[in-house]
Amino acid sequence: MPPAIKDASPRNSSSIGYEDPLQAGRIQVGRVVASGLPLKILKDRLFIILKDRLFIRNLSCRIGIIGQSAVAMSVNNRKRWIVPWKDSRTKPVIYHTISRIVGRDFLLEADEREHFRMLMRMCEKFTGCRVLSYCLMSNHFHLLLEVPPMPEGEGGISDQELFERLGAFYSEAQVAEIVKEMEAAAVLRVRGEYEMPPVDEMGVPLTTAKELLLAQQQAARRVEDIRSRFTRRMHDLSEFMKSLLERFTKWFNRMHSRTGTLWEDRFRSVIVESGIAARTIAAYIDLNPVRAGMVQDPADYRWCSYGEAVGGGKKGNGKKAREGLVRAYFCDQGVGFDSGKWLEVSRLYRRLMGLALGRKPGRAEVVGKDNGLGQTTKNSAEMLERNDNEPVLKDLGMTKMLRCRVRYFTDGAVIGSKEFVNEAFANARERFGPKRKDGARAMRGSGSGAKGQLWSMRDLRVRV
Repeated sequence: MPPAIKDASPRNSSSIGYEDPLQAGRIQVGRVVASGLPLKILKDRLFIILKDRLFIRNLSCRIGIIGQSAVAMSVNNRKRWIVPWKDSRTKPVIYHTISRIVGRDFLLEADEREHFRMLMRMCEKFTGCRVLSYCLMSNHFHLLLEVPPMPEGEGGISDQELFERLGAFYSEAQVAEIVKEMEAAAVLRVRGEYEMPPVDEMGVPLTTAKELLLAQQQAARRVEDIRSRFTRRMHDLSEFMKSLLERFTKWFNRMHSRTGTLWEDRFRSVIVESGIAARTIAAYIDLNPVRAGMVQDPADYRWCSYGEAVGGGKKGNGKKAREGLVRAYFCDQGVGFDSGKWLEVSRLYRRLMGLALGRKPGRAEVVGKDNGLGQTTKNSAEMLERNDNEPVLKDLGMTKMLRCRVRYFTDGAVIGSKEFVNEAFANARERFGPKRKDGARAMRGSGSGAKGQLWSMRDLRVRV
């Protein structure tokens, strides 16, 4: 038998032999399991200490039990950030979501982007979530998504509204079958002539009135079970993104005779505060094709919210996109999805993006000799300080920042005012170590243009 091995822990210097591997495992694992290391790395660390692969192999099944709480904590730290006020009727719940094509290949051509936008609007109608701003690029997309709470009142979503939402994903025949199923479930069950009456917990047969009430409750539960198959997928960030990505992947694979995953990962999301943060990130999303050098004005790009709002899209008049941008700009002031305020918002929004106001709201006035990509808009970030500009922005730094890639907007976890970020930090305190005292971190590098206005939860140090 190999000699006993002394525990290096200062709390317990007694010798521990292999006769009690569980106790030895507890002592050794206890020092590293709190860090949430993967099981493979943990086993390698133990092997260095104990020098016995057979022992580690026998102990591995016990490590899962010993470190169960630590593993749960580690998984919890990796869970998606969901705002604690997701059921609030007054505080908007907004996320910036991003997903990329696997391998970052440029697979999304014009037809693919049109189909993606169609599915996006279908998911909006079904789930009740609303897209405030979006941009579809050839290898990734951005969405600024508001997730409203489930409607209040008896039953939440009415049957009529539920059937209308189902029409977004299902055919008329399928919806009719669901209606029939609910109608059949709502029928009260009649007791047979020779069937014994139901009894209460004391074994006493129920009266006719109580029996009728019981039948009504059972029917209501059957109907609610059918409704919940669909309502559980509504007013939820993850369900919206799951429906959108899965449906597009199936369509894309079928059209291109391919199999397997299409997206690099599930999706990334950042919590965004209403107000300055929401309208800044909305503008940042719409300026994606400008930063990529594809266009000089996002109004000329069909697959972004501003381009749809100005151009009207392929079929409609851009009302959905206009409503979303109005909401993004004024959601902190209680303004809803009111397309009637588009003329006012379009002027403010173009100024935020650093674009000149043309004769028509939403069109850029171009200064230059040619129509190539080298031309410069009159109110671009480089020309904002010229005296001949009418719409000079008060915050030049913010506008210049939007022309750069700002990693905080995609990886910052939470973006908003200092108070907002600290509130989110307080509600997710278990994600951080004891040394972290507050959540708000000033943005640096390309994000420094928002200094004093926007803060990030994550203190990024690379590629900022």
